[in-house]
Amino acid sequence: MSKRTHTGSSQSDPEASEAQPRAAVLNGVGLSDFSSSLVQHWASVIKPLTRLVVPAVAGAALTACVSTAPTTGLSIDPAQGSAGNIASLTQVVRNNPRDPNAYNVRGSAFGRAGQNAQALRDFNTAIQLDRRFVAAYANRGIIHARIGQLNRAIQDYNAALRIDPNYTDAYVGRGDVYRRANRTQQALRDYNRAITLGTSDPRAYHNRGLILQKLRRHDAAIEDFSRAISLQDSRAQPYNARGLSYLATNRVENAFEDFNNALKINPDYAEAWVNQGLVFEQRGDKKRALRSYTKARRLDPSYQPASDGIARTRGA
Repeated sequence: MSKRTHTGSSQSDPEASEAQPRAAVLNGVGLSDFSSSLVQHWASVIKPLTRLVVPAVAGAALTACVSTAPTTGLSIDPAQGSAGNIASLTQVVRNNPRDPNAYNVRGSAFGRAGQNAQALRDFNTAIQLDRRFVAAYANRGIIHARIGQLNRAIQDYNAALRIDPNYTDAYVGRGDVYRRANRTQQALRDYNRAITLGTSDPRAYHNRGLILQKLRRHDAAIEDFSRAISLQDSRAQPYNARGLSYLATNRVENAFEDFNNALKINPDYAEAWVNQGLVFEQRGDKKRALRSYTKARRLDPSYQPASDGIARTRGA
């Protein structure tokens, strides 16, 4: 039997993840009301969601390790990656030096702390102790992807799937890596496979939606973003992404509602502020657009669409 894990819908926080280039997913949506430069601003959307896989392990010291992780990479979680938590998990390892679960869970905590080398060491040990530990392969794949070793990440997911061809987390994780590598069709096949197998992981729908959005299949993308939201409605990114596809299909009021919902969930979401500003600008309300763009630039001074929006609406 392979060791699998089901941790529910623990996902990532894009605002907390390491710096990643924003993926252009709406390369020209053809809205006549806006210039091509405005359309390009809609290309700044969400990064894919990933998670660490932690098996159910008895013991209070391990319970804090089941949590959220980043979008294409791994978000830093001060609570779960704290020195105190890692110290507790280290004691578990000392008490159970031949238990691969103990190393996998501590490796997950190291991953939350951004200690990639230590995380890899623990996942390597877990795999050495149990060559069929699919969760450890998947977790090692996340770290390899995080540090840019995409081929090794794919090898890890391939290994997990050789052991368990129905392991949906590995399909979603490998799909994320393929998507980062611009291997779009392979990513789409992996997300499709995970969904066909019945995954309840909102990442599969969200990230497939991003691909469909890039392919300008906006109605299908909207369906996927809606499904992701129905599985977990507490994340801002799917609302923002769905809003972009609503904009691309001229459903401006639906888009405006989604951007506002994204901002209710995460008021520090610079991209959503810019997208809200674009709607105000389309309506001719440049004063409110300027306020939205200004808020976005305050949150992220390097975000060029915010500066461009300010330049267009300043003096309104």
